[in-house]
Parts: sequence; C-alpha cells; structure tokens
Amino acid sequence: MKGVLLSGGSGTRLRPITHTGPKQLVPVANKPVLQYALEDLREAGITEIGVVLGNKGREEIQEFLGDGSEFGVEITYIVQGNPLGLAHAAGCAKDFVGDDDFVMYLGDNILQQGIGELVESYRAGDYDAGIALQAVDDPRQFGVADVDDTGTVTRLVEKPDDPPSNLALIGVYVFSPLVFDAIERIDPSWRGELEITDAIQLLLDDGRRVDSHVVEGWWKDTGKPEDILEANRLALENLDGAVEGTIEEGAEVTGSVDLAPGAVIEDGAVVRGPVAVGSDTVIGEGTYLGPCSSVGPNTTIENAHIESSVVIGESEITTSGKIVDSLIGRNATVGTAEGLLPEGRRLVVGENSHLRL
Repeated sequence: MKGVLLSGGSGTRLRPITHTGPKQLVPVANKPVLQYALEDLREAGITEIGVVLGNKGREEIQEFLGDGSEFGVEITYIVQGNPLGLAHAAGCAKDFVGDDDFVMYLGDNILQQGIGELVESYRAGDYDAGIALQAVDDPRQFGVADVDDTGTVTRLVEKPDDPPSNLALIGVYVFSPLVFDAIERIDPSWRGELEITDAIQLLLDDGRRVDSHVVEGWWKDTGKPEDILEANRLALENLDGAVEGTIEEGAEVTGSVDLAPGAVIEDGAVVRGPVAVGSDTVIGEGTYLGPCSSVGPNTTIENAHIESSVVIGESEITTSGKIVDSLIGRNATVGTAEGLLPEGRRLVVGENSHLRL
C-alpha cells in the first residue's frame, strides 16, 4: 500500500500567514502540520509516499521533506498545479500508485489516533474504498456518509440540507486503483472542481463496497487561525515534555514543557505548561508564558505575557501587554506603544510584520 499526501491549496483562510508560505508548514506544537500526516502514514506501515504539490509553496515543502529519509519514508513529488478538486489531486497520482491500494491524506489535517485502524479495517475486508468519519454537531457543513450496521457506506451526500447521519468525512481515504476509473467518469461540481465524494459515490453506484471507520479521538482541519490554535492546544495536551535546553536558577517552570536544544528560560521568567519552546529561543526575565502556547525557534521574548498562542518563530516580542489566542507569523516584531497599557489583544500577524501594542 502506498500513500498520497495532498499538499496543494492556496490557504486563503489562513492569510496573511500564508501570503509567504504554504499552510501545510504552519507549526502546531512546533511541528509542521504536514509532518503529523507523514508520521501517521509511516506508523501505519506506509513508507512509499507521493506528495502532491500545487503552484504555491512547492519549494518550501520539498526543502522541508527532502527525499523523506529523515522521516523514515521514501518520497516522490507529484505536481498538480492549479487546485481543481480532491479527485483531480488523486488522479494526478495515478502513475505513482500503479496497481497498488493507497491512502490519500489531506496534508492540513491532524488526527489524534492516527490512521492505523482505518487501514486495518480496509485490508480485512473486500473493499475498493475506505473513509474516515467523525460525528459532528452540524453535518450540513461537510460531506456526510450514510452507513449500515456493519459500517459499510451506502451513500454519500455533500453538504446536505437534511443530513442522513451526523458522520462527516474528515479527509483520510483508502482506495483501490479502481478509483481512477471513477475519477475519469465524474463531472466537475458547481464549484468547478472534481469532488472525491462524487468518485466514491460512483464506486457505490457500480456496486463496489466502501468501508468506513469512525474516528473517536480529536480531529482538526487546520484551515483557519482558530483551528491552528485549537490544534496546538490539543497537541500540547498530549505532548510528553523533554527539557533539552536550559532552565536557569530562579526561573519558575511548572507543567509539561518541551524545551528544544539551545533554548533558555531565564531567571525571572515564569512558564506554565503545557508549552513548547523551539531551539535557540530565549524566554527572558519578566516574561509569563502561559498554558497551550508554542514559541518557534530563534525567538526572543522579554517582559511579555503570552497565553494560548502560537509564535511561528524568528521573532522578537517585548510588549508589556497581554497576548492571548494569537497566531504570530515568522520574523514579526511586537513591541509596546508608549502610554498604552492594553489588557489583551487577539492577533493574526503575518510574516515580516512590525507591531506596537
């Protein structure tokens, strides 16, 4: 079985963060979102992976992943070009997949429990597709599956006004090569895209069996700033802290803290986990770094109060104000405007930005 990791898309919902980089490399708990998907594939025993690239962010993604050897996998790059739908992206991988079954994984999704059970369920039965599902509060916003008592899918409906169930497709699929024939026979949707749900429905119409697996742990689509922050919180809550940097005498540190090599928590700083601090970052005197925060590499924070936020890295934060629920892009400078004493700000700050709060 092979893996197809989708890494295209323009990330418009994450602007301005994605004006200068791909959404799949935005970090969650100081690890790019794309890496979580790659590790899930590897842990499911899938090491031959095709990474589908769009027009934006190709070079950055290839530079990060390389040939895959650093992550214990073998990577082949596939260029999709313009994003014309998930089924189009899958179709671009036809030559790479050949006659093998494959897992297609959206590269901006994070699953707590991985994909092992989905893959095992598919392999154990006589199926031509398998889909990961999760119960959601408002299924009208998603593609929805109707399943029988055995978990076999009977039909799929895209964003229905009257959902047949509360089980939404969450962006991980298993396919036999028969899906490529189905993709060639579907028409673009009203959005002008080739929808993967239409291809799966065509398999059902052809009498093919489609398996399903309900994901019980958390799942996040990291398409919006608030999703990044929520995924960061969830990932940190499951993070086993490792202190490889330096905690100076006089620093006050409690809870789970992941401190990368070269990072320093200085005398007079207060850190309340769970937090992740990247390499060569300084949490300076007078700083309070609160729970569910991640600070990327090569960052300096002094006399600041930060909670429930993601600082991507290579930044300088010296504001005396409180920063909460914020996503701060790479190479940002956040200082204090004289005469103002703000109690808190909610920010989405793009790369190379300079702020005075």
